[in-house]
Amino acid sequence: MSRFFVFIAILSLGSAAQIKFNVEQLAGFVKSSIRLKHPDAQVAAYLKKVTLSEQLPPGRIEDLLASGMGPKTYDQLQLMVASSAALPQAKVSAVPAEPIVAHLIPPPSFDEQRKLIDNLRDYSMNYDKSLPDFLCTQVTRRFYDPNGLDYWVSADTITAKLSYFQHKEEKKVLFVNNQYKDIDWEKLGGASSTGEFGDMLREIFERDTEASFQWERWGTLRRKRTHVIRYTVQQSHSKWQIVYEKSMTIRPAYTGLIFADASNGKIMRVTLEALDMPSSFPIQMAKNQLDYDYTEISGSTFLLPLRAEVKMREGRLLIRNDIEFRNYRKFGSDTSITFDTPEPLESDLVNEPTSRDVPKEVSPKGNVTREIPQENGSKPTKPAKP
Repeated sequence: MSRFFVFIAILSLGSAAQIKFNVEQLAGFVKSSIRLKHPDAQVAAYLKKVTLSEQLPPGRIEDLLASGMGPKTYDQLQLMVASSAALPQAKVSAVPAEPIVAHLIPPPSFDEQRKLIDNLRDYSMNYDKSLPDFLCTQVTRRFYDPNGLDYWVSADTITAKLSYFQHKEEKKVLFVNNQYKDIDWEKLGGASSTGEFGDMLREIFERDTEASFQWERWGTLRRKRTHVIRYTVQQSHSKWQIVYEKSMTIRPAYTGLIFADASNGKIMRVTLEALDMPSSFPIQMAKNQLDYDYTEISGSTFLLPLRAEVKMREGRLLIRNDIEFRNYRKFGSDTSITFDTPEPLESDLVNEPTSRDVPKEVSPKGNVTREIPQENGSKPTKPAKP
């Protein structure tokens, strides 16, 4: 069963931490805050915690005026212009933006769409049966935003060994913030999720879930053309559990998108978003996105989890987990395996492109390693002021 486990208290630590932006990050933050309709006073208060790494030109503020910032945000940015005057000048990119090119492709017929859904159901119900026994490195980077502005502060990074043996998953914590930790996964605290290796897909497509499906559009992920299908699960049939501090549990209605490779019908991405969360439940927003990619293990290619993103909100506090599954290898009888904490995946491997940009291949770089004996198969204008 796919679940969210939420333990909020530990993520409040460090909420007063100073945040460092360059000019582009600052501009992106202001535009994002305006788009999300965050209160002017709240945005200005957050900016007071920001330290700039480079000079903020006065003209950049004027460029942002058209976005609709409030007067308090404007005044705070003016103060940042003055306080950053002695810093190095901001770097300006000389690369022109590539125009977005749209290619219209007719949607599949109604009969083709119905057949696609049937094939996706068969695929999802049998997905875990096709998986080999394997080991991989799971890296969970946890972030929080105490102000609810969708601008993130790092909480910790957890590196774990994930064993998948005879269709059962087992995790062992190796490092927390690159420091060795001998602790059970279940005792870590904070937010976590399960269900990446089949449960999530199966619960959506099981007949008794009675999900509705609607072909929505074409998409592109990792150079693959995909069908994008919208689905919805009513609360009375939901199997998705959200657990708060091991004391409260709900099964909300939810909706999401399924991205299926148009060439073979295999699922490349699934998203979940909770609907109509009870007002009495502390968590008021919960989302999950899971990406799959083709991975070679012992000369055979499998479609395996690549990355998951979990986002939740309690009051103004936002929490985000970025979870990566890296360095897959066969579960065998080698004497030892070295685990490390790879650098994060590049965003173009998980973002749906809006232009003709081609994703780059990524080579993980380890900075801390730990060697572990291998199992042998026994277990797995200035705005006006009001």
